[in-house]
Amino acid sequence: MSDAAKTGLIKDYAIHEGDTGSPEVQIALLTQRIGHLTEHLKDNKKDFSSRRGLLRMVGRRSSLLKYLQQNDFERYQAIVKRLGLRK
Repeated sequence: MSDAAKTGLIKDYAIHEGDTGSPEVQIALLTQRIGHLTEHLKDNKKDFSSRRGLLRMVGRRSSLLKYLQQNDFERYQAIVKRLGLRK
């Protein structure tokens, strides 16, 4: 992902000015990386080290979603709907 795309994604999901660490931003960035890596693994089925990295990213995103669900359910629902996640 290019720096411009990453910056645009951060601006779209930031809660306030200069926000780069909120759960929404982290979940959006992870979702973007997961999608990119999923496409890579469709072509490279034997790339097991990348598959392990993908599973770690999915686990991290799941943890962040769980945190958001427990602490602020409305923000959780908003990010899930906005990203089109199945939860």
